[in-house]
Amino acid sequence: MMLYKQQKKNGSVKGRGGGSRLLISITVLGSAGPIRFVVNEGEPVGAVIETTLKSYAREGRLPVLGSDLDNFVLYCPIAGNDALNPLESIGSFGVRNFMLCKKAPMVKDAAHDEKQTMPRKGNCNWKTWFNKSLSLKISSH
Repeated sequence: MMLYKQQKKNGSVKGRGGGSRLLISITVLGSAGPIRFVVNEGEPVGAVIETTLKSYAREGRLPVLGSDLDNFVLYCPIAGNDALNPLESIGSFGVRNFMLCKKAPMVKDAAHDEKQTMPRKGNCNWKTWFNKSLSLKISSH
């Protein structure tokens, strides 16, 4: 019994998913502020996207996003320009801040018969937004 209480205190009780837990912050492009919640370090990125969409909808945030996981990608702003693989664990990146973006709709071009992404009017790229926010310098004394 004493051993169980020590394991519970340390967070290593079996059946809880093991590993450490992280408080992550996910900024949804176009939303007012980030969504924060606790996940297991080994949680897959796809499950984190699903939890984010559920929390976003539960809080009644705007714009309305929908719930189809295939329409969204998760980015780590310091890890590069590529979207995160939905099967990778969220703790493998060593960061706690992420950005959720909706994928651009695919349209079929009749002339070339290949898929191309159609830019959305009035929707800026998250990379442009992120770079602009970094360019705002705070002067120090």
